[in-house]
Amino acid sequence: MTERTPLLHYRLSTSVNESEMRSPPAGHTVEQRPASPRRKSTPHRQPQKLSTFFGVVIPTLLSMFSVVVFLRLGFVVGQCGLYQAIAMFLVAYFIISMTVLSVCAISTNGALDAGGAYYMISRALGPEFGGSIGIMFFLANVCGSALYVLGLVEAIVATFGVPEDGAAVSSSYQMLPSGYWWSLLYGTGVALLCLLVCLVGAHIYAKATFLIFLVVMFVLGTIFISFFAVRPRTIPLPGPAAPGPVANGTGPGPPSTANFTGFKLDTLLGNLPADYTVDYTTGTMMTFATVFAVMFNGCTGIMAGSNMSGDLKNPSYSIPRGTITAVIFTFIIYNLLSLLVACSCDRTLLQKDYSFLRDINVWNPFVTIGVYSSTLSAAMSNLIGASRILYALARDDLFGKVLSPAKRTSHSGNPWVSVLISWFLVQLVLFSGKLNTIASIVTIFFLLVYAAVDLACLALEWASAPNFRPTFRYFTWHTCVLGIVGCAIMMFLINAIYASASIAFMLLLLLLIHYLSPTSSWGYISQALIFHQVRKYLLMLDVRKDHVKFWRPQVLLMVSNPRSSVGLITFINDIKKSGLYVLGHVQLGDLNTLPSDPLQSQYDSWLSLVDHLNIKAFVNLTLADSVRHGVQHLLFISGLGGMRPNTLVLGFYDGSLPEDKLIGPLLSTSRSTDPASPSEDPEEQPPLFHFASLRGSSDGKDSGEFGDGKALGPQEYVAVIADAMKMLKNVALARYFNHFDRAQALSPPAGKGAVYVDVWPVNLLRPDSCSYVDTCSLFLLQLACILNMVRAWRKARLRLFLCVETGRSLRGSEEKLGQLLKELRIKANVYTVPWDEQVALHWQRQGESGRKRPPFLDGDKEEERRAAEEEEENEDDYVNSFPSNATRLSDEYLSAVNQLILEQARPPPAVRFLYLPRPPADTRRYTTYLRQLDLLTQDLGPTLLIHGVTPVITTDL
Repeated sequence: MTERTPLLHYRLSTSVNESEMRSPPAGHTVEQRPASPRRKSTPHRQPQKLSTFFGVVIPTLLSMFSVVVFLRLGFVVGQCGLYQAIAMFLVAYFIISMTVLSVCAISTNGALDAGGAYYMISRALGPEFGGSIGIMFFLANVCGSALYVLGLVEAIVATFGVPEDGAAVSSSYQMLPSGYWWSLLYGTGVALLCLLVCLVGAHIYAKATFLIFLVVMFVLGTIFISFFAVRPRTIPLPGPAAPGPVANGTGPGPPSTANFTGFKLDTLLGNLPADYTVDYTTGTMMTFATVFAVMFNGCTGIMAGSNMSGDLKNPSYSIPRGTITAVIFTFIIYNLLSLLVACSCDRTLLQKDYSFLRDINVWNPFVTIGVYSSTLSAAMSNLIGASRILYALARDDLFGKVLSPAKRTSHSGNPWVSVLISWFLVQLVLFSGKLNTIASIVTIFFLLVYAAVDLACLALEWASAPNFRPTFRYFTWHTCVLGIVGCAIMMFLINAIYASASIAFMLLLLLLIHYLSPTSSWGYISQALIFHQVRKYLLMLDVRKDHVKFWRPQVLLMVSNPRSSVGLITFINDIKKSGLYVLGHVQLGDLNTLPSDPLQSQYDSWLSLVDHLNIKAFVNLTLADSVRHGVQHLLFISGLGGMRPNTLVLGFYDGSLPEDKLIGPLLSTSRSTDPASPSEDPEEQPPLFHFASLRGSSDGKDSGEFGDGKALGPQEYVAVIADAMKMLKNVALARYFNHFDRAQALSPPAGKGAVYVDVWPVNLLRPDSCSYVDTCSLFLLQLACILNMVRAWRKARLRLFLCVETGRSLRGSEEKLGQLLKELRIKANVYTVPWDEQVALHWQRQGESGRKRPPFLDGDKEEERRAAEEEEENEDDYVNSFPSNATRLSDEYLSAVNQLILEQARPPPAVRFLYLPRPPADTRRYTTYLRQLDLLTQDLGPTLLIHGVTPVITTDL
């Protein structure tokens, strides 16, 4: 593996090196992700790119032909028998073949950068999966490097070590002391050698790769020749054998020799069935799972070519062809060797001497050279791979400052800190002492990585993204699923505890990255999958199957400037009850006179506001020639399919001055998440929001939370209400929410232990009406009940006020309403409120006209005068202009009702729900209608005037 610095940003061509991407030459355009502020450019010479054979085939073969082929092939056949050994290879290669198909698909879908499996997974599944699997892949390479070091130590001790039991030395070369601590010392020395190569001369290893490959191929050739050329012989066994039945019939004690019989049918028949026994290196009983764990390490090198992706001339071409070639070649070699071993070596030799290939070779040093070269090569390859993965993780800033030291590189671009960290972890793993001890852990880690690669490919396939069109087409979602299932089953068969712990550790890393890491620009496969599923289910959401039992509010809240509407936005978020919530905004303008759409640049600010306030809402902006037409647009087009707004919420049109609530302490209590602390200086604006400044008090009228005083008049405002009702939308007018703070509203007053929500389910503009169960009244009750179901509002108590005249049955009316609440499963306290004085005042003023009215809104004298004149001219038509009001209302009556509501508020409620009558049919009466609402709700605090047009409550099951 050549020395290289992984590239972790996108590029237009795989031939663009890092220095070119950091400082592109004139005339070149390079797309790259935002770099870390601490990231430094490290100029170095462009390395020579590798071909398919040298860059993929050779590294993959050397990684797969390491410990297993020289030291554990006889162990597998001796323990499992030929039948189960071949079955193991079939299962193992089936799993890795499914993964290879996924790797080929991902690697041929556009430019592939350095980083191997980590790069593919992170760019496909996003930073959460990529980072967590990247750590697991890093640990797999660390443990794999330690495994190969232990394999090399085992080969050295078997050749040059003095037997631990004091047995006679069979060779003059056996001079090295043996034992656990001596083996640890030898392993430390080998690891230090690998460290020196990785720190000083990784390029030396890259140049020697082909030479090592030739050595390994030559040694394999001599092994095949030896089975035919070497005559049968008796081979002494290393060390004492475990107690058990004697295979060769040499006596009651453990055998000290075993036979190489050459090709014999009896030998083959004896090696066909399984015969699990104690492993003489660890003293543990072998099973199918433990043997498979050891054997599978010979199949874990399939990512070696992918890890070289940054050094390949054409990764998309080389990785599929090179990896598939190496997998097929190793499968053939493993099965041929297994057959030859089963035909020529008795069971005792296979079980008691893992280095038997050396003893039966035409020249013993050949196998020794092959073992040393292949295991040392694999150990360095895994150490280099682990360091590059760690460096890639550090460069992506997924773990913040924890991995920041691993970013440091030498002048030549070698990540020396990552190499040191990887070597240190390898040294810790060496304390396990035996190869077979850590084989299970290494296998589970690699299986987890392979399952993640299959999952990445499956997610890309299921997302049906148009840009996922790999040139390698020999895969389907079925192969991905089979690969995932196969990896999962084998993980738990090998060791359920290790598998569960590995998955739990990966999930923990996933959660940490999700909540702590910054947002990346790689693209999230989750978004594509969510889009695919949402589209499918939206098509299944049939509006013709709607039923009142499952009704929920789907709200369109019109907002002129969010700076003055924070309280209302957060309150409506509580009342939506898992329904659709849309923030709507109308900007006046004509696209014909503008160079571009002015709304596109505003979406980021609105979405930042949604995140900042931690609300679950969509944003819909429109450009129109008037506010009324803009609201019509949004009511017509907002939502999709069965998810469309059924309730329009407007801020009240009054004379209150707007206040900026995106600055100051109120914001910190209204929101749940704050990426930046609010500024104490009112002149300093948060960087996330770029909303227009609020109008000052000298500009005249203001529309509170809705609209702009200059852009929207009272006539048009009431027309918006009437339009919504014509479109069968429920309407709510919100007043006095400009200072609303939920935390403060839900804090009980001093000396009081409860928070109240008041509901007045009667049309107060129609005093002759005594019906409390019309559609609008039930809609008020439903919204109040929904608010009370929200976690933060559950401690609030509902109070229903029943307005009755003395002549009517007070007790009967109260019992009737209580029974209705019981049937509707609404828990509320009912209070009867006599209003004889108010009703009498209303009837007393019925015949009077031409009364001088108080000013409606400052700065609107002329409009009020014209309205008064029109009222006198149309005296006869006045009654019929209010379908919801059969009689005429006086200002004294409205003020008296307003005072009545205030008197009943002991203690004051957090919010009030009042009945909103329909606007008059005569559009000339809109101003009078709005003035009546103004008088009715004067100084009431946070109040919702609500008009419901659709049934929302049922007593049916």
